[in-house]
Amino acid sequence: MFSAVSPHDLKIVIDAMDERKVNTGEYVIREGEDGDCLYIIESGKYKCTKVFKGHTEPTFLKNYEPGDSFGELALLYNAP
Repeated sequence: MFSAVSPHDLKIVIDAMDERKVNTGEYVIREGEDGDCLYIIESGKYKCTKVFKGHTEPTFLKNYEPGDSFGELALLYNAP
């Protein structure tokens, strides 16, 4: 994601980052919440699910692992 960023600009990006530790079973984000962060996985495995209209149980979409990121679409489109 950051391969085209200059070393100077990469330092700016890294300095703007905050670490967030998440416990097993804790939600990082829920659909419909304000999207104000880009998350980059350092360690662990995160499961992405969605409850589709007409269903009551969540549907598994994908696993996120170290090096993966999510949350960027909310930032790009200023949307939940």
